[in-house]
Amino acid sequence: MTREDARTLDRTDPLAGVRDRFALPAGLLYLDGNSLGVLPRAVAPALADTVQRQWGERLIRSWNEGWIDAPQRLGAKIAPLIGAAADEVIVGDTTSTHLFKALVAALRHDPARRTIVSEAGNFPTDLHIAEGAVACVPDARLKVVARTDLAAALDDDTAVLLLTHVHYKTAERFDLADWTARAHAAGALVLWDFSHSVGAVPIDVTAAGADMAVGCTYKYLNGGPGAPAFLYVARRLHDALANPVSGWMGHAEPFAFTDAYRPAAGMKRWLVGTPSILAMATLEAALDLWQDIDLTRIAAKSAALFAILAEAGAAAGLPCVSPTDPARRGSHISFRHDHAYEVTQALIARGVIGDFRAPDVLRLGLTPLYLSHEDVWQAGEHLRDVIATEAWRDPAYAERNAVT
Repeated sequence: MTREDARTLDRTDPLAGVRDRFALPAGLLYLDGNSLGVLPRAVAPALADTVQRQWGERLIRSWNEGWIDAPQRLGAKIAPLIGAAADEVIVGDTTSTHLFKALVAALRHDPARRTIVSEAGNFPTDLHIAEGAVACVPDARLKVVARTDLAAALDDDTAVLLLTHVHYKTAERFDLADWTARAHAAGALVLWDFSHSVGAVPIDVTAAGADMAVGCTYKYLNGGPGAPAFLYVARRLHDALANPVSGWMGHAEPFAFTDAYRPAAGMKRWLVGTPSILAMATLEAALDLWQDIDLTRIAAKSAALFAILAEAGAAAGLPCVSPTDPARRGSHISFRHDHAYEVTQALIARGVIGDFRAPDVLRLGLTPLYLSHEDVWQAGEHLRDVIATEAWRDPAYAERNAVT
């Protein structure tokens, strides 16, 4: 592909105008939105209003002027992005906290089932949290197997199948409906992690019959570093599953101040403590940006951006570890190189921001809302040059940062 080919695609891109809604730093080609999304322009004024007027002037009155309902309100704004009903999603806490709550609830759901099944090489924190969850439930255990062995691992002791929809390293995507059906056929629940897929690929939990899902909001949803995460629980399970962290915000009457705990109805029972209102305000402004976005256009543009970088990587002689079929992957592309860390740093020095995943993967995010085809073409040219000239061999690029 030539630069002019990329420019032609940009001229007919139905998402091109969305780029102006983001505060993109000049001189950067930002291909790390799958790790931390770009700042939406609407966030700063929304946060200023929350700080100066809602907190500064209205003070505690703001709890009755929108703050107390924020977890449900934001959940309703995320729901269309995953194909859920408005009352099936709640926002607050972190992805890890939601994972823990959902896993323990699933383990307690059927006393005859005591196993969490998950994939070796899953995002590490998901497995770490699963280890903690089984330690809290008598006789529970975690079974971690290769992706090719997952189907065989499902049996009559499986309480929940824990899967990350889009793999954080390779971008390989599970078939949501197929694997949900496999779990159900074994009599198990399924818990999906949508952290690397929400806002990047079409998701329909209702059509798939999914039971539960979690996801972070600071990647493709651009909610800001450490933004509150979301939890989805299918309505049919609202009365069947119990939040093991029985905090006061999940109480049926938190301001009755009773000693005994009584869970609230619906998704509100999954709340724990007081939400971070400043973080919620930032996220809400970012979510409002999605109201007129067609996710099928996101998927189509993602495929076009992938093709541009795949061509550049092939020309540079880099093995691509991401699936070539758009229906089988998320919205990032990963290449393998023995010195992937140094290659990543050499690109960053040129203003091409990607990231490294140990031990040997260069990962580049494809965020259709604010990346142009020409941006990605330029990034591909830099990639080819870094490999061809071996610019990555500069010793400075081998110095490891704390965050890679």
